[in-house]
Amino acid sequence: MLSFTITFLFGAISAFAAPGTVPRGCGNSPSAGQIAKAEAQYAKDLAAQGFSTDIPVYFHVVRSGTSLAQGNIPNNQIANQISVMNRAYASCGISYTLAGTDWTTNANWYNSAGPDSSYQTAMKSALRKGGANALNIYTVGFKSGSGVGLLGYATLPSDYSGNPTDDGVVMQYSSLPGGTNQNYNMGYTAVHEVGHWCGLYHTFQGGCSGSGDFVSDTPAEASPASGCPTNRDTCSGGGLDPVHNYMDYSYDSCMNQFTPGQCTRMAGQLSTYRGL
Repeated sequence: MLSFTITFLFGAISAFAAPGTVPRGCGNSPSAGQIAKAEAQYAKDLAAQGFSTDIPVYFHVVRSGTSLAQGNIPNNQIANQISVMNRAYASCGISYTLAGTDWTTNANWYNSAGPDSSYQTAMKSALRKGGANALNIYTVGFKSGSGVGLLGYATLPSDYSGNPTDDGVVMQYSSLPGGTNQNYNMGYTAVHEVGHWCGLYHTFQGGCSGSGDFVSDTPAEASPASGCPTNRDTCSGGGLDPVHNYMDYSYDSCMNQFTPGQCTRMAGQLSTYRGL
C-alpha cells in the first residue's frame, strides 16, 4: 500500500507570498506519481459502506516544560480547537468528539518530531490510541530538524493500512485558537491538516494542469495563496483561485470554506479507508 505524508509546509513546498507577508507553510508534497498511484488504488477500493460522522479525537500535548511557551497548552485551548473543527466541518456532516487528552514532557519530541524523523516515530509509537477511525493530534514546537518552519503535517487515509502507528496529525502548538503564531492562530492549521487526514489534497495540487486535487468544484490554482488576496486568478478558465478554502495556504482570517465536492471526497475516503 502506498504511504506518504502530507505536511502543512513550511519546508517541502515553496510557499508563495505577497510582498510584506509571511507565507503559510505545509509539508504535504506528494509527487505526481504517488498521487496517481494513490488515486488509482482509491478508485479500486471505494466501497459502499455506512458513513458515521462522529470522529473520536485523541489530543497529545507534547511539551518541553511547564510553561505555555514550552508547549504546555491548557484544556480550554484544546476545547476551543475542537469547536473550531466542528464549525468548519459542519457543512460536510463531519463532527469531532474529544475522546482523551494527555500531556507528555519530552524535549526531543517537542523540538524535533518532524516528518520522517525517529523522534516522531517514537512519539507516535508511545502515544497513539484507537484504530483507523480515531484522529490522533500531536502538538509540538518544531524547533529543529525536518519540522523547522512547519505549521503541521498529516497522513492520508490510504496510508493507514501500511503503517497504522504513523497515522495522525502533528501540528505547531502555537497555531491553536488564541496561540502566538501571528496570522495562523485561529485554529485553522488543525482544520487544514485534518482535511488531509480525511483525504483532501491542497487546492493548488498539480497547478493548472492534470487532475489537480481530484475535486471538480475547486478552481485550479497555479501556486499557494498567501495572506488574503482579492481577485487572484492564476489558472485561466476555471474561476478565481479558492483563496478562502481551508486547503489553501491563506491566513487563518481568510479561510472559511470546504466545497460540496470536497465534502463528497472526504465522505468517500473516510468510508473506504477508515470504516466511517
